[in-house]
Amino acid sequence: MSEKAAAARVIAIANQKGGVGKTTTAINLGSALAALGEAVLLIDLDPQGNASTGLGIARADRGAGSHALLTQSVDRDHLAQATSVDDLTLISAELDLAGAEIELVSAQRREYRLRDAIAPLRRPDGKYRFILIDCPPSLGLLTLNGLVAADGVLVPLQCEFFALEGITQLTRTIDMVKRGLNPNLRLQGIVLTMFDRRNNLSELVAADARSFFGDAVYDTVIPRNIRISEAPSHGKPVLVYDNRSAGSQAYVRLADEVLKRERRIGELVL
Repeated sequence: MSEKAAAARVIAIANQKGGVGKTTTAINLGSALAALGEAVLLIDLDPQGNASTGLGIARADRGAGSHALLTQSVDRDHLAQATSVDDLTLISAELDLAGAEIELVSAQRREYRLRDAIAPLRRPDGKYRFILIDCPPSLGLLTLNGLVAADGVLVPLQCEFFALEGITQLTRTIDMVKRGLNPNLRLQGIVLTMFDRRNNLSELVAADARSFFGDAVYDTVIPRNIRISEAPSHGKPVLVYDNRSAGSQAYVRLADEVLKRERRIGELVL
């Protein structure tokens, strides 16, 4: 039987709470998937632009990026920039993205702007197997565009107090988007971040998350690791900065688990 090409999978990485490892996960999961042979496009949809900085793209070198993708008719391929990781390309966040929330308020099909813009990039004959969207730490129009464009939502959940309270609001938003704007949207999974085995609180949060969300929580946990923290200041994913560190290896395991889940449910044709 001949193999059938699959459309690119679109995964929004979202959590309205800041400081949970969202952008770190976007950068390093994308890098790990690329290292495993998958062609990945990362869209930096956060006006802070940390994913772009973390991949070594200085603000002066960004040019047109995700703001242009949302608000203009542009050649999408020309927006994508190479990174230091083979098979990982980036649509960066330019300075104008900070005003996109206001610009989109009066735009036609404002919730579908990103979905419409990346539709040509999703084709089975396209160059990408995964499109990752790094959403801002809010539930505004930018994040809404990310959720409407996505097949699934991957939620980083830090192993700290109040973590589960914040995620409840996001899951309600996912349900709302699924009912009204994107019926195919699903919870891709929850990844526990900043896990410290020396801290009883980390173990308690992990246990609570697995009790509440069950199999939606990935087996892989991302440890609190100095190499993960250092890598963005060098403009590199942790896999490039130190591929033997505990943090680097954790993201490789997470990428492998993401791929296995996709294969198991038949949504990624290999």
